[in-house]
Amino acid sequence: MIKYERLHHVSLAVTELPRAKAFYVDVLCLQEIPRPPLASQGVWFAVGDETGVDGQQLHLLLHNGETLRQGGIDTADGHFALRVQSYKETIEWLDRCGVSYEARPNARTGFPQIYLLDPDNNIIELNAKHV
Repeated sequence: MIKYERLHHVSLAVTELPRAKAFYVDVLCLQEIPRPPLASQGVWFAVGDETGVDGQQLHLLLHNGETLRQGGIDTADGHFALRVQSYKETIEWLDRCGVSYEARPNARTGFPQIYLLDPDNNIIELNAKHV
């Protein structure tokens, strides 16, 4: 039997590392953390815990292949979700940043959701406990 502690990280393929990094820092306000000298190019971010040591992480990996999505928001497609503290403040922030999103304050999940795309069409869900 496998006993899990937590989700450690999610990795996403990106085509332009500086553009992707700017989106995750400037729009999603994630904190970059040190990345070991791996053969691939990428950037790592802490999610929740500012050090990333005990928290969860998001890894962006430079990828020149053909595995990237081409379409818009499709919630049945692969995505990752981040829980935010304030649904309203997150909507206000995305509006200030000029980022397109789909707001679902009355989602069937029982918690409000916001869906958006990063510059490489990776789907991101932001959700909160309540509106």
